[in-house]
Amino acid sequence: MELPVKAPVYGAQKTSSYRLETKNLSYKLCSKLDELDFIHCGGTPRRAPKFILRDVNCAASAGEITAISGPSGAGKTTLLEILAGKISSCKVSGQVLVNSQPMNAKHFRRLSGFVSQDDSLFPLLTVKETLLYSALLRLRGGRKEAASRVRRLLKELGLEHVSDSRIGEGSDWGISGGERRRVSIGVDLVHDPAVVFIDEPTSGLDSASALHVATLLKSMVLNQGKTIVLTIHQPSFRILELFDRLVLLSNGYAVHDGSLHFLEERLRFAGHQIPLHVNVLEFSIDVIESLSKQNSVSLNNQCPHESRHNEGHIARTLYFNNDQEKPLCYPNSILEEVSILGQRCCSNIFRTKQLFATRVIQALVAGLILGTIFLNVGKKTGQVALQTRIGFFAFSLTFLLSSTTEGLPIFLQERRILMRETSRGAYRVSSYVLSNTLIFLPFLLMVALLYSTPVYWLVGLRMSIYGFLYFSLVVWMVILMSNSFVACFSALVPNFIMGTSVISGLMGSFFLFSGYFIAKSKIPSYWVFMHYLSLFKYPFECFLINEYGGEQGNERCIVYDKGRCNLYGSGFLRQQGLKDSQKWSNLAVMLGFIIGYRVLCFVILWFRCYRRR
Repeated sequence: MELPVKAPVYGAQKTSSYRLETKNLSYKLCSKLDELDFIHCGGTPRRAPKFILRDVNCAASAGEITAISGPSGAGKTTLLEILAGKISSCKVSGQVLVNSQPMNAKHFRRLSGFVSQDDSLFPLLTVKETLLYSALLRLRGGRKEAASRVRRLLKELGLEHVSDSRIGEGSDWGISGGERRRVSIGVDLVHDPAVVFIDEPTSGLDSASALHVATLLKSMVLNQGKTIVLTIHQPSFRILELFDRLVLLSNGYAVHDGSLHFLEERLRFAGHQIPLHVNVLEFSIDVIESLSKQNSVSLNNQCPHESRHNEGHIARTLYFNNDQEKPLCYPNSILEEVSILGQRCCSNIFRTKQLFATRVIQALVAGLILGTIFLNVGKKTGQVALQTRIGFFAFSLTFLLSSTTEGLPIFLQERRILMRETSRGAYRVSSYVLSNTLIFLPFLLMVALLYSTPVYWLVGLRMSIYGFLYFSLVVWMVILMSNSFVACFSALVPNFIMGTSVISGLMGSFFLFSGYFIAKSKIPSYWVFMHYLSLFKYPFECFLINEYGGEQGNERCIVYDKGRCNLYGSGFLRQQGLKDSQKWSNLAVMLGFIIGYRVLCFVILWFRCYRRR
């Protein structure tokens, strides 16, 4: 039968050859208590560990598609991740060899590509933009080289007709499932890896789309000599015929490693007759227990007459240990990475209606509504007017600090993509944090001005341009603090629900200890530290000093009694324990919070991204 494989669209350039091999590979799953318990290091764990893989011996050669299959829970994805160097070697016993040399996971992840089962893509970017940003981050040579590579890849993947369509997500209009899968594969092919790992490439696709993807992979191994390893559950007849080698797992054991033809021979030798209209793999999974018991000596078989011609022709010099010890180099400098990531971040922000349009409208409308509610209250005198102004400042801070939590799902989505891209050496974590910070500076400044401009003049606060500019600066710092706070905890929490709960709880605590409800002198000594950690304290004091401090504060009477001034602005600040000098020292503290939360965000992301390396 002739395979429906297309010829390469650009020269059939052969890549470097790599052969993967495992020897007596085992992987056990320990509980967190056992991992942390010092007894486990030198003694017996609290309970017997669960083995996901046991003594697996298998191989994958260049110019072949090796499919890992088996029933659910057999260990397919785990084996694929170990071969790709994604699972720490300290949890694995046995050997993983690349061209007969022990694998160096850091370097191997750079030269290989890994396509996960879930398509982690930015839904608001187009197909062409998605591939272009990936190429810019992973290729040397600049935008011209990246654009040329993307054009060739779009043609090879059959995505030219949807190159300007957005990826889409869920119910949002976008490309089809098969096209999304090909985009995910393309993201990991932009740097032309010699080895490609794909987890369930046909999952969730119709038969035509699944065959298209499998045919694409077959054309790569034939025309470019790539080593492709994938997991698959129950492929159709036509897809199964495209595979060169099959590794069949059962309960963590490899019950077969060889060609499909040899699997048929083993089934016949075990006395099984393959029914009509049932493919060999599907039938073998049904009777997998008999294969497990067939010959314990040859559980991981290679047919005696099956040729291993690829093994003798592999250039073993491609993967020597002395090459592995060279320091890792990123394709771009930090400044180039920040520029590329900043462009991508801008595209996502301006196309995310919840984050851009809604945030802009929210700031403007809230400023107008609050301004009309507290209309000209700043021009009034008396104890009631004073309490009303203080209430306005407190409510403004509550609104500003709590309204940035809508960015949490955006940060969580970016975190998944960040961890995937940094694990492949595309860019540094520090570049991501820096670019994200720089992009939000002008955007949040615009939001601050849209809120401050109507509310400041409508409320009738201190009538001076200087006072307005300082008020706007404080509002900007408040929004930046909140944004940095959300970014920090989005790097820490596992999901949106947990993130919302933690952020809301901490914001409520900060408001409670801000000094608005209870004075610092009345706070119990063991809770005073929360007063100084409160994000409300410092901007709240800045608002008060801006309104009642300076030379005008000595002359401004805010409480009259029988035609006599009982309280001046400067006197009110003394009652609150505030000084004019705190006007700038508080801003410095707020800047420290912004930088501190960003640094903490970097540390958490760095740990999450590199802890398995």
